Amino acid sequence: MQTDPRLPDGTPFPTLYYLTCPKLNSLVSTLESGGLMKEQTDQLAEDEELAAAYLRAHESYLAERDAIESLGTQVTAGGMPTRVKCLHVHVAHALAKGSGVNPMGDEALAILKEQELWPAGDCAS
Repeated sequence: MQTDPRLPDGTPFPTLYYLTCPKLNSLVSTLESGGLMKEQTDQLAEDEELAAAYLRAHESYLAERDAIESLGTQVTAGGMPTRVKCLHVHVAHALAKGSGVNPMGDEALAILKEQELWPAGDCAS
């Protein structure tokens, strides 16, 4: 789901994408508690290509949000572009924009599919 960059009272709200499927939320939480965010953050420090792709995801996210309404900040969501803070944001971004845009979301989705954990039902389709 995509949200507005401001709350109804005008408060800046930089996160654009959210997971709304409870089962998928739960599965992503399991990946987070299993240490995937730390692993991904460590990978950013070691892999220049991954770091560059993640920076591009940040820039794309920022451009898309600013096209709706600029918040006057470079803050996007989920720790971009230097760390992985919220895997839910990255998975939602990857689902909304498709493969190849957010490498952290893509990796999490691949893990869920590899482990045959992809949820069934309307909310995950």
